[in-house]
Amino acid sequence: MTQKPEMKILVVNCGSSSIKFQLCNMPAGEMICSGQVERIGDANAALQLKIGDDTQEVQHPIEDHESAMADILDALTGEGGVISDAKEINAVGHRVVHGGDEFSGSMLLTEEVIASIERFASLAPLHNPPNLVGIRAAIRKLPDVPQVACFDTAFHATIPEVAYTYALPIKLRDELGVRRYGFHGTSHRFVARRAAVLLDKHKHEINCITAHLGNGCSITAVRDGRSVDTSMGLTPLEGLVMGTRSGDFDPAILFFLADQGYDMAALNKMCNKQSGLLGISGESNDMRTLVEKAETGDKMAQLAIDIFCYRIKKYIGTYSAVLGRVDAIVFTGGIGENAAHVRAESCKELENLGIIIDPEANARIVGRLEGEITTPESKVKVLVIPTNEEGAIAGDTYEIAKD
Repeated sequence: MTQKPEMKILVVNCGSSSIKFQLCNMPAGEMICSGQVERIGDANAALQLKIGDDTQEVQHPIEDHESAMADILDALTGEGGVISDAKEINAVGHRVVHGGDEFSGSMLLTEEVIASIERFASLAPLHNPPNLVGIRAAIRKLPDVPQVACFDTAFHATIPEVAYTYALPIKLRDELGVRRYGFHGTSHRFVARRAAVLLDKHKHEINCITAHLGNGCSITAVRDGRSVDTSMGLTPLEGLVMGTRSGDFDPAILFFLADQGYDMAALNKMCNKQSGLLGISGESNDMRTLVEKAETGDKMAQLAIDIFCYRIKKYIGTYSAVLGRVDAIVFTGGIGENAAHVRAESCKELENLGIIIDPEANARIVGRLEGEITTPESKVKVLVIPTNEEGAIAGDTYEIAKD
């Protein structure tokens, strides 16, 4: 058997004013270091580099993403860095939120692929443009290094027409691309594959429901290892209650509010940035804060938590009907991995679906721990699996770049 070549893969995740990054040694899957640049464009911008248990931070003005990429490379290669020269980086993997219906997997970045990412920017205006900025900055800084795009939407390319088509005039789908795309695909794929390993199944044998719960939340029905339905839609707004996004609601509410004088910009801001846990509680989009407030008797914080869990339970029931056989429910993401109360409430009174939570196991598995939180009698296993989107991106990038 030919030995696989070793490569250092830089994983890049660009936001509008931030870059998260990770340097991985492949194919071992070893994380060499990680870090982030925050407040790009601000005089108080900061770069943080974490190597093992050691964290370095430098604050200084960082004008734009190009400057941020230069700072990242300087941090990796400078005094206290982890490589001697940027030429040691063999490939760069980029998280790209929206790939439309063109990409069913990660792709080597070419001018044609970049043009497609640009074309789908209108469907993800908060995500694709900064993703593109990061791609171009990395290409300019590392022009001879293969660059790979890993799409959040790719895992959901297997969703059937009956699940991705909205009951709107069909020409909107055919002419404007209005359909369900789904997001968090890299995370859903990673935890579904890991769940198959834990249950001693082939990756294309498992039926599971994966719940990625963070500030953004989505839930996916996975049949035979492939996504067949997911809660997010044309954009990341649909589905579960999220930190500041509304999730599902009657669209006629928008028509009603427009009649009350709300304009398009105000409605967009309300749905994406002022709703969800923040909108219900009036206090915070952070589940930890809401749990603390609920424990002191804050009724609106408690209501926000209850609605959050209720919506997850509804989707578990819906996707159990879609799948027929469910081997596992998987919780991941910051809330899914740490909020034992949310997991318990979301699975409460689902014994009719074969789900019986073990309270002690549930309380024990928090903080990046992995494991089962159901009793031996539970027909459906409930698993907590920390997500590793960066590791999945590094793996895809390695497979494409090594050839």
